[in-house]
Amino acid sequence: MTRAAVLGTGSWGTAFAAVMADATTDTVLWARRPELARAVETDHENPDYLPGVPLPESLRATSDPAEALDRADFVVLAIPSQTLRENLAAWRDLIPRDAVVVSLMKGIELGTTKRMSEVIGEVGDIETDRIAVVSGPNLAKEIAERQPAATVVACSDGAAAERLQTACLTRYFRPYTNTDVVGCELGGAVKNVIALACGMAEGMGFGDNTKASLITRGLAEMSRLGVALGADPLTFAGLAGLGDLSATCTSPLSRNRTVGEQLGRGRTLDEIVGEMRMVAEGVKSSRSILDLAVKHDVDMPITEQVVHVVHDGMTPKDMLGNLMSRDAKAE
Repeated sequence: MTRAAVLGTGSWGTAFAAVMADATTDTVLWARRPELARAVETDHENPDYLPGVPLPESLRATSDPAEALDRADFVVLAIPSQTLRENLAAWRDLIPRDAVVVSLMKGIELGTTKRMSEVIGEVGDIETDRIAVVSGPNLAKEIAERQPAATVVACSDGAAAERLQTACLTRYFRPYTNTDVVGCELGGAVKNVIALACGMAEGMGFGDNTKASLITRGLAEMSRLGVALGADPLTFAGLAGLGDLSATCTSPLSRNRTVGEQLGRGRTLDEIVGEMRMVAEGVKSSRSILDLAVKHDVDMPITEQVVHVVHDGMTPKDMLGNLMSRDAKAE
């Protein structure tokens, strides 16, 4: 039987572990806190991140990373992006040398501007063809409730992507394979920043025209950056691009959209983040995404204005004013 270790018990890590268990993959979920591992193992529930949502009885849990990683065919990383380097350094000697390492993370590392797959390769000394990413319109609560959804599993080794596809294919979760790791990762990271902008528009009381404009022009920014880094432009018209962008920008379940909405209503970022248990990746990654764009001479005006709001103290009202007053040009 195929065996998977999912490291991280946030909402998405837990939901994806449940998917793999439902796909008859022998799955172990690692929790940092023993009491949370016991709750998953005995009560079949994650009371902290998915309260009230039943988990498969076949899903096992542990707080011992060595136990979780033992003989794993797939090692799934579901931790906050900015903690990956430190955590992976502690786990790398435990990862089986033939395992495919899968990133569920949607961020760009601060300082280095590296994608998560690049950090995995560097810190874990893992070959590119053993690194995969999962990205798509996958709001964790809906997936955990077994609502129908699709996603992309991407790896430079098409055969490895197909093995991962089989390991997470269920009656409600439909993964498509892709070899464009760069495009899938950038789609997952940039959409969080655009969702912050859409949330701000919602919080200020603006309607669907405003949000549709931000989504469409945000997709253009995502595509420009992706092409500059060697991604396939068609990736951004698919699930890992437009699909993920649409879900994250429009759903109240989206953490990044929720943070943006609260900013649009006049609350401070410190107030909002202080009340959140989970991480809104776009807040920190917006800075590294803009740095990446500058490095490659890519124009990303929405991303730039979001950075001014969340890092430099600009008001959402001024942000939208700046975007609307830019020089007119051809689409």
